[in-house]
Amino acid sequence: MNKILVTVISIASVCYFISCENYRTPAVGPEDEIYVVADSSEYTYLSPVLDSTFEKIIYTPQPEKLFTIHWISLNQLSTYKSKKNILVIAPLDSYSFTSRFIRSAFDTTKLEKIKNGQDFLLKKENLWASDQLVMFLTAPTAQELREDILKDKDDLLYAFQKVSDERLKSCLYNKAYENEPLEGKLLQKYGWIIYIQRDVKLELDAPEDNFVWLKWLPGKDMDRWLFIHWIDNASPAYLNEDSIRTIRNRVTEKYYRNKDDSSYIRIASDYYMSNEINFNGRYAIFTQGLWEFNKKGMGGPFINYTFFDAKTNRLYLLDGSVFAPKYYKRNLIQQTDVLLQSFMTEPEVTKDKKLELLTAAKGSEQK
Repeated sequence: MNKILVTVISIASVCYFISCENYRTPAVGPEDEIYVVADSSEYTYLSPVLDSTFEKIIYTPQPEKLFTIHWISLNQLSTYKSKKNILVIAPLDSYSFTSRFIRSAFDTTKLEKIKNGQDFLLKKENLWASDQLVMFLTAPTAQELREDILKDKDDLLYAFQKVSDERLKSCLYNKAYENEPLEGKLLQKYGWIIYIQRDVKLELDAPEDNFVWLKWLPGKDMDRWLFIHWIDNASPAYLNEDSIRTIRNRVTEKYYRNKDDSSYIRIASDYYMSNEINFNGRYAIFTQGLWEFNKKGMGGPFINYTFFDAKTNRLYLLDGSVFAPKYYKRNLIQQTDVLLQSFMTEPEVTKDKKLELLTAAKGSEQK
């Protein structure tokens, strides 16, 4: 096959794969899988940096990957083009089919920026399926491509995490399964809401400590719960790792106790991490780690968002925990995380939503 024919086939493939479709079926597959389209030799060279970027390990306490990478060749793409997360990668100076595919997919302006080292990334949402992210990565050479990935590894990982969270939100935030009476009760009483599923119950409401504990109905060998705790007349000075650890341990020592009250939950010393993030437009500290009983070996993962609300002078702690010793917990933690992200203070709630929730709460009280 001569080079001209190869080029024609490559361009024809791009027209087929990149073409706009009037109707796209929903993307399919697990949230934590990324399909990497690459030439085999180029994938071998790039896989170490791809693994370190996307297959980041979290401890729950067993090690689990945030994403699992699956390599496929370009001629397999038609079989996998409906997957949720796809990454197409190749250097520009290569003669591989994947490199030609990428060069044909980019416009002239984009290619010039890539050749000049000004860019290396193109993201396409809903390209071949709805709720899908397809990411193209390229650079003039394979070495430069490795360096660009390492330089922007956090942003690349976040891109797939963000679209995965959005997919989960559309699934979890379902009005048909929303406990509006309880949401309305908490809004009326405390001035905030969080999305609550119908299989979540109010385990404890302790207004004297500004503490609300919500718990999923227990499943077989599995338990999940979250709490919202706030400090009135607080200060942004609380937004530091030591203060958050102290406050959380104080709260869980009082309320997260076993049945005979002989032990309590605290933060384990291993695998504790925190970093600064943007939480729904607010500066916040995101904490992730393990919880444990002080006298027993039981434990599991937790996540926490802590932020200061300047309008009310409140410091909020939004916290979720999982106990599922027989199961992988990566997806359970993500689901809990997405629910915590639904938190809003009263001024952020639309008038229509507020009226709907307060009406539901009032109707529940009258029954």
